[in-house]
Amino acid sequence: MHQGATNQAGVKVMALLFFGKDPNTNGDDCPTVWVDDTSADLLLQGWKADEATEAECRTVGHIPDTETVIRIPARMVPLIRKACDEAEQRAAVR
Repeated sequence: MHQGATNQAGVKVMALLFFGKDPNTNGDDCPTVWVDDTSADLLLQGWKADEATEAECRTVGHIPDTETVIRIPARMVPLIRKACDEAEQRAAVR
């Protein structure tokens, strides 16, 4: 787990805790998991879902323009679990 970057004055410019990338990729442009150190929100980068998947997701509700459906490989569950545990702990101390 890595903390966000700091600027030259040593001030934190990002409040994201990095948990990891898809272990079966080359490390570039791949699904990634973070926790926001300030809000305890979980952040996920993943592959955009295809149109058929989005259509099925829309059967339970609209997908606003400010949201998207992403696909995260099951092999990332351990990373997501760690990130969820960290987010839960941070939210509890607020």
